[in-house]
Amino acid sequence: MSDPARTAVIVSAARTPIGRFLGGLSPLSATELGARAIRAAIDRAGIDAAELGDVILGNVVSAGLGQAPARQAAIGGGVPENVGAMAVSRVCGSGLQAVMSAAQAIRAGDERVMVAGGMESMSNAPYYLFGYRDGVKFGTRELVDGLIHDGLWCAFGQC
Repeated sequence: MSDPARTAVIVSAARTPIGRFLGGLSPLSATELGARAIRAAIDRAGIDAAELGDVILGNVVSAGLGQAPARQAAIGGGVPENVGAMAVSRVCGSGLQAVMSAAQAIRAGDERVMVAGGMESMSNAPYYLFGYRDGVKFGTRELVDGLIHDGLWCAFGQC
């Protein structure tokens, strides 16, 4: 018989509206969008954020977000600073991997209550200037769209 304390269940769900590229949500970073979804999920679940053991968030295009984007979203979403947070990058499956990892931690008895999900903002993906760190000595360099480079094109054969 299974131990009810180790049964993983989803008690709440929240998401931002589905936006459009460079649309109404574009002023908000992925971490700001994630924070809003976290706060709403905690409120809907009716739990005290102090009960949380950890936060796991999927995020693929993290360039420009600053260090520890999952932690930024967690703290912005009202999660106490003593609760850990980590980001998972598994391309299109990042959010689902975060939920699966949270369920595994609960089933293993490592955690009791967790927040898991994903966050992205395609509108805020930066452009890259590869090769500029040591200066351009001669010729031109290409401006690379970070959304295409890191978010849409496969790294194995540009498929």
